Amino acid sequence: MTHSRASRAALLTALVAAGALTLSACGDGGTSGGGGDTNFVTGTGGVETVPKGERRSPEKLAGETLHGEQLDVADLKGKVVVLNLWGSWCGPCRAEARHFAAVAEETEAQGVAFVGINTRDPKKQKAINFEKDYGIEYPSLYDPIGKLIVNAFPKGTLNPQAIPTTIVLDREGKIAARSLKALDDKGLRKMIDPVIAEK
Repeated sequence: MTHSRASRAALLTALVAAGALTLSACGDGGTSGGGGDTNFVTGTGGVETVPKGERRSPEKLAGETLHGEQLDVADLKGKVVVLNLWGSWCGPCRAEARHFAAVAEETEAQGVAFVGINTRDPKKQKAINFEKDYGIEYPSLYDPIGKLIVNAFPKGTLNPQAIPTTIVLDREGKIAARSLKALDDKGLRKMIDPVIAEK
C-alpha cells in the first residue's frame, strides 16, 4: 500500500513537471488556460486584454536574475510592467529582442519597467550572451525549467503558453494584456500604450 502511494506520488510529480514544459516552444498563439468563462478580449494582432475591473495579479513572481541578483516583480507596483518570456535558442525571440530593448529605453520615463523571464536555457552564459548581443539592459529572471512561470500564473489568467510570450501588468500589478507571438516595436507599443494611458 505504501509503495503504491509512493508510486502515485512519483507519477503525479512527473505529470506536474511535464505540465511545466508544455509551453509550446516558439509558438504563434493559442488560448489561455481559463476555459470559456473568461472575459478576455482578443484584439487585433492576437493581443488579449482583460477589462480593468476583472484583472488578477500573478502569484509570487520572484527569484534570481541571470546576473545573480534577487528580483521581485511585486516591488515594481506603481509601474506598468512588461514581462517577456524568452529563450536564447528561440528564433522569434531573437527577432523581437532589439525591438524590446529599444521600447524599454523609450518608455522608461513613462513609468514602464521591462523584466525578462529566461526559460529553457540550461546554462546562464548563453542567455547572458543573448542579452549582450541584442542590447538588452533590463533584468531577466532565470527560470530554466519553467517552475517560476507555472507557479506565478494561475489558471484562468492570461498565462504564458508559448515562447515568446509578452504579458503586461498594470500599475496595480494585475495582468492587463498578453501576446503569444513575437512583437516588433509597433506591436509592442500598441499593446502597452493603452495600459500606460490608464488612470
